[in-house]
Amino acid sequence: MPHASNFLLGRLVPATLARLGPHLSVVELAAGEVLAEPHQHIRRVYFPHSGIISSIVELSDGSTIETGMVGHDGVFGASQALDDKVSLNLVTVQIPGKASAIGPDRLRVLANELPDFKALLIKYEQFFLSQVQQTAACNAVHDIEARTCKWLARMHDLAGPDLLLTQEFFARMMGVRRTSVTTVAGALQGAGLISYSRGRLHIHDIEQIRKRACECDDAVRANFQRMFADVEADTRIQRCV
Repeated sequence: MPHASNFLLGRLVPATLARLGPHLSVVELAAGEVLAEPHQHIRRVYFPHSGIISSIVELSDGSTIETGMVGHDGVFGASQALDDKVSLNLVTVQIPGKASAIGPDRLRVLANELPDFKALLIKYEQFFLSQVQQTAACNAVHDIEARTCKWLARMHDLAGPDLLLTQEFFARMMGVRRTSVTTVAGALQGAGLISYSRGRLHIHDIEQIRKRACECDDAVRANFQRMFADVEADTRIQRCV
């Protein structure tokens, strides 16, 4: 089933996924597509198979900064669907891909009928909140190169080594000046860790990128592994029953 390409949907027991299947549709996520506007009701809930969805805070001076990424490991819009369906931030597609999509009203009904599904959604929301909190601390205290390497490591986890990124977009996501991105990217390229040309970035040495990243890369990955280790175990047990 294509929906199982998403980590969360793929961890559901077959009976639960079968209940969800008729209500899910596979959609394309186009680069730059706006999935939610600040303080507006969401239209769909997305479980990405590929690509990256970004949650972005916009400030009054026009500057922006990314506060969290969602890829094939998670979902966007589930917590809003379970509550009042309003997005607090701008949410856009950073890297194009595909996703399983469902209407927020239908998701809320199914989550109330399927407690294992609802528990998984709540667990992911807890992880995403921890990611946002880690990002806030990171943006406040870590230098630009360490933050950049952390960001690239997360991108690599979700989308692989080849990324389509302009320096302007890179700077907007990081909340820094474009000149700062140019300097850091040049240093990483000079060290042979990445290559970057005309908006195409390739990560050559992810292990060295991780070594230069701040502690936040390890913290986010460890939080995810710790929170979902029991999901793996529970799913294996239920599939054997």
